[in-house]
This record gives sequence, C-alpha cells and structure tokens, in this order.
Amino acid sequence: MGLFSTTNLRVRYAETDQMGIVYHSNYLIWFEVGRSELFRELDLPYTKFEEQGLGLAVVEASCRYRKPTHYDDNLTIFTEIEEMTSRKVTFSYRVFREEILLAEGKTIHVFINKEGRSTDVRNYSIWQQLQPVLEKQQAEI
Repeated sequence: MGLFSTTNLRVRYAETDQMGIVYHSNYLIWFEVGRSELFRELDLPYTKFEEQGLGLAVVEASCRYRKPTHYDDNLTIFTEIEEMTSRKVTFSYRVFREEILLAEGKTIHVFINKEGRSTDVRNYSIWQQLQPVLEKQQAEI
C-alpha cells in the first residue's frame, strides 16, 4: 500500500466515437476509477467520507492526450496522490497501453461539507485515517 495505485481496464465499445477512438471525456471517468481504487486500497473508500458528511469536489481537471486509444485496448491507469493537505488533494494520472503512454492528467479536489462548502478535514474523525497518509506523502517529497 502506498500513495499510488494501478487499475487495469479494457476499453468498451461505448467509450469510442464514430472514428473508433476513445472519446476524450472518458479519460476523466477513468481518472475517477483510479482515484476511487487508490482510496479503497488505503482503506478509505468514498463511502467513509460520505458517512461523515464529507465530499471531495473536483475544482480543476486536465488531460493531455498523447496517443489514440481504441476499442478493446487493455489499459493500465497509474494514479498517484501528488499533494494532500487538510483541505485539498491533488491526483496525477498516467494511462498506458503496455509501455505506451496514451494520456496523462491531473485533478484537484477540495474537501466539502454537507452544505457544499470547503471544509477542513481535521474537524472530522476520518482525519485519524487520513493523517498517516498525509505524513507518508510528505515524507516522500
């Protein structure tokens, strides 16, 4: 268990456009799959946040497309926590088909409360599980 995760998936036909190339917005969906799996591997699935009235709102997203991806390609999504504080988390992503880098991206999220306002996660009991992750991330910088 670390601050990164790998997720494997196969491109579905519905994810491609008329030219047989993966439609650009699907990469953001794959990024979500990657970060959900990363948090799950850290024993912090999103349901634990939601049970405490917390959310992680996307405030910025980017993706650089390097090579086309096609139906039935086997992909590996590398997801990493690039930075984490008590108020926000930055993830980076790399999408590969075998050794070929197809896309890379980043998302920035802020912790929000039930009212949708930015909040400090230290005010919630889940902080006891997040704090060691934060300390590990800072030690690796």
